[in-house]
Amino acid sequence: MTTDLGDIPSETAAEWQKVLAVFADEAEGLISSMEENLIALEVSPAEGLLPGILRGAHTLKGAAASLGFQAVTDYTHGVEDLLQALLDGRLALDETRVSLLLGAVDHLRELCQASLAGVDSLGAVHQAHLSRLREGIVAGAPTEALPIPAALPRMPEARSTARSRVRMDMERLDRIVTLTAELSVARGRMAQFLARAEDSGASWEDALTQQREMDPLFEALQEEVMKVRMVPVGPLFRQHLRTVRDLARSQQKLAQLELEGEDATLDTAVLDAMRDPLLHLLRNALDHGIETPDERRAAGKDPRGRLRLKAYHDAGSVVVELSDDGRGIQRERVRERAKQRGLVAAPERLRDDELLRLIFEPGFSTATEVTELSGRGVGMDVVRRDIEALRGSVSIQSQEGQGTTLTLRLPLTLAVIQGFAMGVGDQVYVVPIEGVQECMVVPAQERTAEASGVLSLRGQPLPYLRLRQVFCLGGSTPARENVVVLKHPDGVIGLAVDELQGEGQRVIRPLGRLFQGIPGISGSTILGDGRVGLLLDTPALVRRAILHASEAALGPPSPLATPSPANAPRAP
Repeated sequence: MTTDLGDIPSETAAEWQKVLAVFADEAEGLISSMEENLIALEVSPAEGLLPGILRGAHTLKGAAASLGFQAVTDYTHGVEDLLQALLDGRLALDETRVSLLLGAVDHLRELCQASLAGVDSLGAVHQAHLSRLREGIVAGAPTEALPIPAALPRMPEARSTARSRVRMDMERLDRIVTLTAELSVARGRMAQFLARAEDSGASWEDALTQQREMDPLFEALQEEVMKVRMVPVGPLFRQHLRTVRDLARSQQKLAQLELEGEDATLDTAVLDAMRDPLLHLLRNALDHGIETPDERRAAGKDPRGRLRLKAYHDAGSVVVELSDDGRGIQRERVRERAKQRGLVAAPERLRDDELLRLIFEPGFSTATEVTELSGRGVGMDVVRRDIEALRGSVSIQSQEGQGTTLTLRLPLTLAVIQGFAMGVGDQVYVVPIEGVQECMVVPAQERTAEASGVLSLRGQPLPYLRLRQVFCLGGSTPARENVVVLKHPDGVIGLAVDELQGEGQRVIRPLGRLFQGIPGISGSTILGDGRVGLLLDTPALVRRAILHASEAALGPPSPLATPSPANAPRAP
């Protein structure tokens, strides 16, 4: 049975849409839970998993029946029969039947989407799934693939309405964040004004006291507003339980994904932007890292490879680690490919961390053949580009024969940062405070007129850039020149500036169209005095400084100094 919304009054139709939206969310939750439990059951059978899956199927069947979704109801009943037979011991639980049930879960998801869109079946595809399910109950599940509909029906307006409502709520939250930012600027102006007028009389002391009392209230408001945008990483992580299982099997491998730190939270915008990079990393780990079962047995490992996704908060950032217990990165193969592609003339001179970071170079791949997952030279450079676009960083550690760990460090939010401000002439530049290692003064004997060079930091070479020349600001260098030392996975560099203006909370705004794409600049912020500060693109400047230092030194430049095309800063 389906319901034609054109045949019912608009008020009733609106209520029906709400009911459909509730069912859509409930069905997706139940189906996802069944899917996760089936994957867990395949890896490590446990007594409590089958009853839980059966309860989920029974709940879904009841919800579908209450709305008249007969195809969903009938098919779920068949799933229940198979689960009950497994629970009673009438059928043996093996990987074949788990695969059959996972296919049934996929079809349930398709049926729910079709029913919500007003289509009560998927024709021949549905009949094929029904037949396969019945055969699995009677004898054993066939292994041939089933037809897939060319295009699934569109989701119903109820789902679209729910998503629109979410978007609308997010727009409201964005507006609140913006208003809070404006209040922050106004508060800064007020504080400066009152400070200048403090000596005018006792009444100003009262005003200053009131203003100081407002500070913690404002900070609490801003903190609560930002928390509303924070979401846990768990749902995103759990989406990949099935991804890992299916991709591994497509390569005749066995693998399971373990999750840790699912309660760690970050901004919705950051989470959404993480989806593609995380998928790239998982595919890369399965293709390059995890060995076949025979190879793992020969190496004394469990035939089933293990991947672990871990998230945790650290110093105002969220850290996501993806580890595998695979073959690790083979250094000699990396050196060979680097030499073949002309990335470096003497790869044996590279430090281990420099060698490993070569995998993030555009087009770099150690795959010997092109497969569905790799070999095209596309992936890891895109990961670095996307993560750095979020003001994050990616680093890698690997031991041959034991596995690889990739670490993503991301900001909790894209809206606000703790920033360190630096002045060059009349212009103010800002960098995230977590990237600042220390500040120093350029010794007089080491000062030059060059735009870049190398300083000595406790006996170690420190590549640096002079921002005045980098951005063609003109004017003369002051008698006292400061250097802000920045740390980044690609290296440590210095930025020579006129003055250090200190730390403070900065609200980040995107650059306008006219200013997008300026090398070395990634955003802007409104300062307390109303001026515009520019947010520096730290990764691009780090690579630029290292490149200039390498070109000035003897021997071939380090390949890590070469910026990727997407981020390469060009001299203005």
